[in-house]
Amino acid sequence: MTWSSPLALLRDALRGQRARERDLRTLVSNLPYEGLEKKKQPNRYFPGNAIKTTKYSLLLFIPMNLFEQFHRLANIYFVGLAILNFVPVVNAFEPEVALIPICVILALTALKDGWEDFRRYQSDRKLNNTPCFIYRREEKQFVERRWKDVKVGDFVRVVYNEIVPADLLLLHTSDPNGVCLIETANLDGETNLKQRRVVPGVSASTSEFEPESFNGIVVCERPNNNLNHFKCYVEKPDKAKTGIGIESLLLRGCTVRNTDHAAGFVVYAAYGASVIDDNWTFRSHVQGHETKSMLNNNGPRYKRSKLERKLNTDVIFCVILLFAMCLAGALGHFFWLQALPSVPPYLVPNSQGHLDAPALSSFYMFFTMIILLQVLIPISLYVSIELVKIGQIFFITNDIDLYDEELDSRVQCRALNIPEDLGQIEYIFSDKTGTLTENKMVFRRCTIMGTEYPHREKNLAIRLDEPDSEEEVIFNRRPRSPQSGWTLDTEDTDPEDTQHYHGNRRRSKVAASAQRDVAFSSPLETEVVPDRKLLQQIRRTENSSSSQKIDPYLDFFLSLAICNTVVVSTATAQRQRMSEYPRSCQSNNPLDTLSYLARKVGSLRQTIASWQPMSRRSRSLSESSVIEEDCYNASAKTDESGGLNTTKAALHTESQSSKPAVTSDKLCYEAESPDEAALVYAAKAYGFTLLARTPGSVTVRLPGGEELLFEVLDTLTFDSHRKRMSVLVRHPITRELVLYTKGADYAIMELLGTPYAEQLSGNQKSIAADTQKHLDQYAKEGLRTLCFTKKVLSEKAYKDWSASRQKALAAIDNREELIMDSAAHLETDLTLLGATGIEDRLQESVPDTIVALREAGIQVWVLTGDKPETAVNIAYACRLLDEGDLVINMSSKNKLMCASVLDCALEEVRRYGDDPLAPTIALVIDGRTLAMALESDLRDRFVDLARRCRSVLCCRVTPLQKSTVVKVIREKLKVMTLAVGDGANDVNMIQAADVGIGISGQEGMQAVMASDFAISRFKHLKKLLLVHGHWCYTRLANMIIYFFYKNVAYVNLLFWYQFFCGFSGTTMIDYWLLIFFNLFFTSAPPVMFGIMDKDVSAEMLLGLPALYRTGQGAGEYKFSTFWIAMLDAFYQSLVCFFIPYWAYQDSDIDVFTFGTPLNTVSLFTILLHLSIEIKTWTVVHWVIMLGSVAVYFIVTLAYSAICITCNPPSDPYWILQSQMADPMFYLICIITTVLALLPRYMFHVLRNTLAPSLLVRARHLDRLDPSVRERWIKEWRSFRSPGDVGLSGRSASPSPTPETSTDIFPPSSDPSDITEAEITLNVITESYQSPLRL
Repeated sequence: MTWSSPLALLRDALRGQRARERDLRTLVSNLPYEGLEKKKQPNRYFPGNAIKTTKYSLLLFIPMNLFEQFHRLANIYFVGLAILNFVPVVNAFEPEVALIPICVILALTALKDGWEDFRRYQSDRKLNNTPCFIYRREEKQFVERRWKDVKVGDFVRVVYNEIVPADLLLLHTSDPNGVCLIETANLDGETNLKQRRVVPGVSASTSEFEPESFNGIVVCERPNNNLNHFKCYVEKPDKAKTGIGIESLLLRGCTVRNTDHAAGFVVYAAYGASVIDDNWTFRSHVQGHETKSMLNNNGPRYKRSKLERKLNTDVIFCVILLFAMCLAGALGHFFWLQALPSVPPYLVPNSQGHLDAPALSSFYMFFTMIILLQVLIPISLYVSIELVKIGQIFFITNDIDLYDEELDSRVQCRALNIPEDLGQIEYIFSDKTGTLTENKMVFRRCTIMGTEYPHREKNLAIRLDEPDSEEEVIFNRRPRSPQSGWTLDTEDTDPEDTQHYHGNRRRSKVAASAQRDVAFSSPLETEVVPDRKLLQQIRRTENSSSSQKIDPYLDFFLSLAICNTVVVSTATAQRQRMSEYPRSCQSNNPLDTLSYLARKVGSLRQTIASWQPMSRRSRSLSESSVIEEDCYNASAKTDESGGLNTTKAALHTESQSSKPAVTSDKLCYEAESPDEAALVYAAKAYGFTLLARTPGSVTVRLPGGEELLFEVLDTLTFDSHRKRMSVLVRHPITRELVLYTKGADYAIMELLGTPYAEQLSGNQKSIAADTQKHLDQYAKEGLRTLCFTKKVLSEKAYKDWSASRQKALAAIDNREELIMDSAAHLETDLTLLGATGIEDRLQESVPDTIVALREAGIQVWVLTGDKPETAVNIAYACRLLDEGDLVINMSSKNKLMCASVLDCALEEVRRYGDDPLAPTIALVIDGRTLAMALESDLRDRFVDLARRCRSVLCCRVTPLQKSTVVKVIREKLKVMTLAVGDGANDVNMIQAADVGIGISGQEGMQAVMASDFAISRFKHLKKLLLVHGHWCYTRLANMIIYFFYKNVAYVNLLFWYQFFCGFSGTTMIDYWLLIFFNLFFTSAPPVMFGIMDKDVSAEMLLGLPALYRTGQGAGEYKFSTFWIAMLDAFYQSLVCFFIPYWAYQDSDIDVFTFGTPLNTVSLFTILLHLSIEIKTWTVVHWVIMLGSVAVYFIVTLAYSAICITCNPPSDPYWILQSQMADPMFYLICIITTVLALLPRYMFHVLRNTLAPSLLVRARHLDRLDPSVRERWIKEWRSFRSPGDVGLSGRSASPSPTPETSTDIFPPSSDPSDITEAEITLNVITESYQSPLRL
């Protein structure tokens, strides 16, 4: 090993840091430099693949852990007092004994941290030693190594069902088309297969890959956590550049599927080390890691709850109180010394033989009193709070009602320190698709060339199969027979088929569960009943060979089958799953240890919650089925990059051996979104079967059996700006270059050119207008809409466009903008083919959940990207809007008009004031108007209007607008907010709220990974908030107040004693018993109280959602409640001190004989005080309460028996034994305890009798007979909130129509300006039929 100077090492380190921080990295192969020393390696500055997520090492564990713990001010405070106690002039106890409490706390925390770190070490070691194959030049082959041996610039080979060890640039696969299929479930939770293709032109498509032949230079961007974007190009020796995007990158943690093997070049490795952030919180995956998967893994989230912030304020009050009491003690000592006529013999002089001056002695006594009364600041409170929260979360995660049997998923608690915030929520912001709805798309209707096909057969089939109860899984249905089984002879439904259909419902559930590995493949989604009229049209077209080449109906269904990113595989090609991916960062959640002790629940009962469907007037949308056309929740979550000859995530795997031919019935479609799956299955139902897809081709079988092989020239993937995707193919029959495009209607209609064919009849010129009418009708029915178009290109136009496209793909700077511009240049002058309407059904119990949340005093907002017509329809279906609501519909393009409309709306709303007979107000606003309303000069007016509305529906909003709305409401109104969503577009909103909840649905796990809590169904939000949220908050709030009371009541005994001992800092209780009192005797009951107490049963909290309001705002933990508890503590301490003092006055007992009854009385008083506060008694309560008393007497008796010279000259030897033989001791305990608790007991009795709270009344109802209780609950709910919540008897208000809406304009507006600005403020109500004058 050669010696290097420190200066050289420093210079090399600085060069490495600069290389890692550059925006662009230049990488070359390691093979030519294999065997050379490290300083000659060109990629030496980039980290390796070994990971280290541990915080500590074996040698530095103690100092580093103490360093971390001392960043808590409370620990520094108690350690400082313990050190101060070593100063002879101010010590109050034996110095060693004073260290015991803080040492116990630090030791327990250190053990917990050490155990968690050891688990991280085990996970790291397992992951780093996972085998993989790395190419070595000496062996001329891939050899087995470990993940930790992988370096940037290496060539790595991965095989079928193997996990990718690092981020690899894909150079070779076993597939002749250069495709590798991967599963990204370990990254984003999506189980559908995604396609990755080899870098074009870099390696030859041969059976064997030769890494030594790779002589290109890889230039890539700096590592980032964006899983959907990657900028890179490969520069060949001839200086030619090949642009590369995410479609050629295999991410670490992905699993290779349906591909024998693949080889790649390592661009990012995963080395990393733990760090501590600015808040001194450990974060294991922040710095050092470079792979995208590791950069996305930030571990558990840490937040400060609202209750914790209040707690810190009260701790400051306790510190002020402590200093006041210490100051009183110091002044008392000064005056006592001044009043002495002579020097008493018990005052010991210093080493010079002189007594300290009274002023100096009082100064010393101030610090002595701080040491003596330090318990006033509860040292164990923070540890107890952590234990309580762990216990609360344990019960939440193991609640059987929050378990989803279908998904085998239970609630996840990712933020361990804010469960009490669930009980204080005032505003809920919810996404819609996948959150309120199932995100299971059903093809319902379509329009082709201006002709609408309603698919009544499909609708009838769905109605025939409606479950008897809403709680049945509505999407588990028996698949219909193949298309050949449909007849054109009759429209009637065969009764036998109907009976068979119902009889097989149970078996269909089993069949559906077998397809869980394939996304969006439930029978409801895959089963499409063709429209009779359209099917006849298709067959006529098939029989007419002359029109086959140009028929728009064929083009429409070809666009459905081709324009997508669907992966095609066989039903028999099951995925063999390996052991679970060993994540590098195991959760630091202490619940993991508890979960090991809890057995997995075997059979689970289905929750039954019936609700009465609202009657409908002039509405065709049922509550069990609503759909959206969400322009911002993309139907295909893909990247913005797309390459030449690129088709993302679609491949039909050819059989490797002599397998039987694949039929259309055995095909499986794995889509990245449910919309795409529904469209492909719809095309298949009409005979246009997608058979195979490769990067360069796509195969479709026509209804007549003919297979067409389309050459794919390019794919323009979906992005959130264009709102569309396109596929450019060469037609196998006409050899024309055809561009098929699909997208949102407003994004497609503005790009249309001439009608489809000039030779068609004249009425075809109105195709666009007719299609738009059908789209509007679909939107009113709540259907998601997509438009489909076609464009024929010339060869010259394609070549010119392809050249500019290649330049955009090879660019690094402004790559996204250039790619978007090239796509927009091609997608012009489109020819409209038709449009589709797809249904997305509401999740079960969504209306009931929203009604309950609003009864609980929670304002519910829905932020969605769909049309206002669709959003309003959905809002009525999910009970967000009710009949009689005053619905304000705001839409404008001009900011000046927006301001005027806001003023008019505010004036109208203020007219109603607090009138109980006034209608409830709801606001519907689109994204364009919302953007103007959120600007600084209009923001206050918008917030003022929104807070007066019971419901707010924001349409056409972007993900950024969602988070902005949450932040504005949270900051302006100072309220507790909760955001719930299921997709990547909801992440910003979830992170902006006080509490973020992700739904683990069909859109992957992005929302879950960014959330504080994760649920599988929206209905679980009801119990999570109304029950567990209420319990967690009330338990913790009452426990904290009790903790303060307990410490103040006990420490005041020592303070009152100072008045009788010259304020000398002497104690009448042995210091060991003082320490044991808070550490052991009274520590378990408050923790048990915080974990298990139930002020009201779960049934009552669900039956009476209004009880949740008790936790909103100040809730249980009020400023007055805290100080009342403090005053009660002072009173009880006076009683507990002076009654024994008067009983033993003028007697000859020693100081410990006097202190023992005080200690015992204090124990009884504190525990019985808690008994008064406990609302529900269980066996655990009795065991812990009686056990605490038993431990006190056992320990004190044992200590009194063995402690002969523990604390000379006064030792507690045989003190308690003597006291228990004296009847006076029992009399003092009884009288003192009764007098101390009498005021609190009488206060509870009088308050609960004369002015019972809602919770007290609910507890009374809980004791009634169930039938009587249900009747009382119904009467109570109807009496308390008749106007707040629509009852089951109400019908839904119809969708906005000209007859039920009034356009309102500012009186000063010019009519032409109004027309130009397109201002509408529609007030929709049935209670007020007359036009509203603003």
